[in-house]
Amino acid sequence: VQLQASGGGLVQAGGSLRLSCAASGSPIRGSPVGWYRQSPGNQRELVARMYGTGSTDYADSVKGRFTISRDNAKNTVDLRMNSPKPDDTAVYYCNTFKYGRNSWGQGTQVTVSS
Repeated sequence: VQLQASGGGLVQAGGSLRLSCAASGSPIRGSPVGWYRQSPGNQRELVARMYGTGSTDYADSVKGRFTISRDNAKNTVDLRMNSPKPDDTAVYYCNTFKYGRNSWGQGTQVTVSS
């Protein structure tokens, strides 16, 4: 599975931003999908994840502000970021686990200004 992330950029704190991840090569329906992020000097961390059942997990720091969604017909996974904070500044990566392996997108930079 190949993943292509897009939608990053500069956003003001309190605004909103939508990241999108397009999958190709194989359908992601029924597979877990997620968004992770990494800021300088820190390890990559989970932001949000959706299982094949549709259930979701969120990092405590983004609960109530970010929403992960998937469109099986379009083979895409989105992350809606509402009320972002400067601490949300990072490179965001989409991920899926299929055929026993992890696949990662190339990352998209999100910068939140105060």
